[in-house]
Amino acid sequence: MGRALELAARGLYTTDPNPRVGCVVVRDGLVVGEGWHVRAGEPHAEVLALRAAGPQARGATVYVTLEPCSHTGRTPPCADALIAAGVARVVCCSVDPNPRVAGGGIERLRAAGIAVSVGTCAAEARVLNVGFFSRHERGRPWVRLKLAMSVDARTAPAGGGRVWISGEAARADVQTLRARSSAVLTGAGTVRTDDPRLDVRLAYGPWIRQPLRILLDPMLTCPAGAKIFHGNGARVFAAADAPVRSDAGYPVERLPRAAGGVDLNAVLGRLKELEVNELLVECGPRLAGAFIRAGLVDEWVLYVAPTLLGADAAPLLHVSGLGGADSLPGFEFRDVQRIGADLRLILMPTRNP
Repeated sequence: MGRALELAARGLYTTDPNPRVGCVVVRDGLVVGEGWHVRAGEPHAEVLALRAAGPQARGATVYVTLEPCSHTGRTPPCADALIAAGVARVVCCSVDPNPRVAGGGIERLRAAGIAVSVGTCAAEARVLNVGFFSRHERGRPWVRLKLAMSVDARTAPAGGGRVWISGEAARADVQTLRARSSAVLTGAGTVRTDDPRLDVRLAYGPWIRQPLRILLDPMLTCPAGAKIFHGNGARVFAAADAPVRSDAGYPVERLPRAAGGVDLNAVLGRLKELEVNELLVECGPRLAGAFIRAGLVDEWVLYVAPTLLGADAAPLLHVSGLGGADSLPGFEFRDVQRIGADLRLILMPTRNP
């Protein structure tokens, strides 16, 4: 199963919105076939592994990182392919959380006389597909908040203007976060100040899958020529009472208003409908604070640069109105790494307000 997980990880940047899945076919103690899902609409891992195994799949044991599908989507059911190949046993990490499967594949295999074991390396498989599980189990994407700061917890110079806080290695690391994400989200203030593209410029194969670019612009104040709108894939979420923009050359969706902007729960609900598994939030202090205050941050990636910006520079977060100490959000460090000249901290919530 460890090998199957290695294969599944090859699809980290490409399978979206499908899960990352790997498969290994073993017969008489020897690996006779391997496969991993590459892109949505292309054959699943089980089908590729069975093709590689050929007639040796009959009577074999199949190790797969997620329950074989039992429905016809972009491709036929993998459970049927396993039955047709005559495998004797299937070992999978976990049940597929997709309600179109949700145990149906396992039932179909067992009804055909195939032994099925579930639970091997379940935690590792869940981490690999954390967004896919989140979308189907919680009805919203996995939210990864990315921020960069100086050692005095500042994010922009007092005089304004765009400045690189993190070094080149850290900026390259951010590209891997974007590449694995279904969507990248920012706010109107960041677009007006920094005019970011928020696209992927990482060469990890013969093609690049660009995530959706989501702009929260409650009152439609951003210029139509902003770089985030270059190319396809940009969407704007505005408040229900936003004025009509006749010059908007991009899709605008109106969502319920909340204090300070668009209702973030409504945003995540809409992104779930758009099949967003992992959402990367790259934004300014107010929107970042709003996500934290709402308890919607699942993972916080914080880059710390060995520089000072001064007390008058922009702060890391605007988080207010949280009450006493017991109501403050809590986090724990899950990982600390040196990335070039900077530090990368990964924090996970232990308590939400």
